[in-house]
Amino acid sequence: MVIPKFPNVPELTNEQIKQITKVTFYEEVAPAACDTIFVFGGSHPGNWQKPLEAYHKGLGKRIIVTGGTSSTGMKHKEWRDGIKSEAAFIVENLIKFGVPDNHIVSEQTSKSSIENIKEAIKIVDFSSINRLLFVCKNYATGRQLRVLKKISAITSPTNPFSICYSF
Repeated sequence: MVIPKFPNVPELTNEQIKQITKVTFYEEVAPAACDTIFVFGGSHPGNWQKPLEAYHKGLGKRIIVTGGTSSTGMKHKEWRDGIKSEAAFIVENLIKFGVPDNHIVSEQTSKSSIENIKEAIKIVDFSSINRLLFVCKNYATGRQLRVLKKISAITSPTNPFSICYSF
């Protein structure tokens, strides 16, 4: 089944719109200090800029970076790094701008959000995480949080740190 890009949308009440918005985008919360920053892969510059910002603000001491190459093959318009994995690009920039390489763990084979988490579980014990900050695009925050909690079985408090993304 193909989901239409511009579907016929039924009339919605303001309350229904608020509920859909909350489920999709989650709720805006002030980021809190965490022991670990989790980065969903992607080619948008925000995928390395936001974890760098969080790290320099003291919001996390360890960064988990995920991302091989998207299964769609689509890259952000500013991407200039050919077939390099998203994680390799993110890690390279984090180190370039001051994050020590021993504060970063990464995987470079995943092709989707679900695989980002499944591959990260292979290299990180999520039960040892006390508080997690995760970086993703703002329009996917609600979905990323639900997938992260379901697949990793993480029970610690989890905060989003979203990338403002516009098309």
